[in-house]
Amino acid sequence: MGGDGARGGSPLGHNSGMGSLHPHGGSSYLRRSCRDTVVQGLLRHARFGLRCQHMQRRRFLQSAGLIAAGTAAPFVLPSRLFADQAPSERVTLGFIGTGRQAQALNIPEFMAVPGVQVVAVCDVDSWRAGQAKALVESTYAKRQPSGSYRGCAAFRDFRELLARTDIDAVMISTPDHWHVPMALAALRAGKDVSLEKPITRYISEGRRVVKTTAQHTRVFRVDSEFRSLERFHRAAELVRNRRIGKLHTIRVASPKEEFPEEAEIVTAPPADLDYDLWLGPAEKVPYMQKRVHPPRDLKSRPGWFRSKLFADGMLTNWGAHLVDVAQWANGTERTGPVEVQATGKYHDGAVWNVLETFDARFRFANGVQLFYTMDQPNIRFEGDKGWLQVNYATSAQHPELLEASSPDILAARLGSSDVRFPLRSERVDFIDAVRTRGQTMEDAEVGQRTISICHLAHIGIQRDGATLTWDPDNERFPNDEAANTLLTGPASRAPWAD
Repeated sequence: MGGDGARGGSPLGHNSGMGSLHPHGGSSYLRRSCRDTVVQGLLRHARFGLRCQHMQRRRFLQSAGLIAAGTAAPFVLPSRLFADQAPSERVTLGFIGTGRQAQALNIPEFMAVPGVQVVAVCDVDSWRAGQAKALVESTYAKRQPSGSYRGCAAFRDFRELLARTDIDAVMISTPDHWHVPMALAALRAGKDVSLEKPITRYISEGRRVVKTTAQHTRVFRVDSEFRSLERFHRAAELVRNRRIGKLHTIRVASPKEEFPEEAEIVTAPPADLDYDLWLGPAEKVPYMQKRVHPPRDLKSRPGWFRSKLFADGMLTNWGAHLVDVAQWANGTERTGPVEVQATGKYHDGAVWNVLETFDARFRFANGVQLFYTMDQPNIRFEGDKGWLQVNYATSAQHPELLEASSPDILAARLGSSDVRFPLRSERVDFIDAVRTRGQTMEDAEVGQRTISICHLAHIGIQRDGATLTWDPDNERFPNDEAANTLLTGPASRAPWAD
């Protein structure tokens, strides 16, 4: 599917400055090496995932990290990768969407989790699917005495992958407009689902994902790594345990979007691309590279990020990361605000037309106010005894990743009676839940509540900045039917209406 689902975070969270940030966020200061990102991801699994694994798994991930540090992907996996795992604990995984996000991060990082076997990949771009298949098979070949491995199927149509009964779970890394249709189909097919953020484009469809996950007793995880980044985890624990006193204000900033000059030329789709299936449920519009992704290119940022036909820009792209941590720290991850007011400006382009600026304010039932805007990515928590700020990366203005009004806040120790959160890699979190049938750290309900805040801002902007009352229990605007009509998107194109 041209899976370029954006991720906002460096897996280990180590950045030398704004110039080294992750490429999938989009702005010019968000560039970094994909290989370095994968190396850090593997090391992060070694650091966090093995806390709940036995010693053999610990040695494996440490080995994977060391090998990755000196070589480019694909990485050498030890020959005992599957042998150490009991068949009942082995998890077979299929990837739907194999763009730059999947091949730089998702596939290599999941293959680094002990007992996970990638058995299928799928993309409507046959070149991308072929590259992903080669990545999987060349990685696994390194563990075979023969140096050969042929065990990863490649599909064009995701429905064929879902029909396979030997696949336990899927990772969906497609353009945003496909997230919900594919997730619902996977859940109904009996697959556990790890879904790239933002998981939805409209509030109503998110509630369907929550209900379908429960109805089919499936495991679901929002694929966001920010709860696994130590500084965000530390900030959330300190705030929840009132080390800054009573929380009253949260300020969130996502990166600014860029709209570089690019030709708007209608052409025939590349031979590798099934463009009609790429569009899927979206409105049928003529092909142009600016709408999709550059052919045979796994490095450039795809154009669909900036088109309202397929995505909602930085508002949801980074909001899914940062607003989630704000919710986590505020103790509101399974509910939402009671009031929203937002303004913004859409880019005036024929193809690229997502928000280029926005300012949103939310009020929660506990009195906390959340302000969400665009700037260098960070979250600032303000309480009646001090403040704490967690930065995505360091900069001249913010030389530390974690800052506070007093050193005592950062040095505070948490005791056994304090609220504590698990700290583990998002990949391990998902796989462990698949095995145990437990709950992930960001399940469907948490994901729905987080991304709904971003959607509420979008609705507020479309309602011309009016102050709107929101009922988080019923997920409705009690006194604004015009706003309620924006809870649901346009009808899907046939045959994808559900």
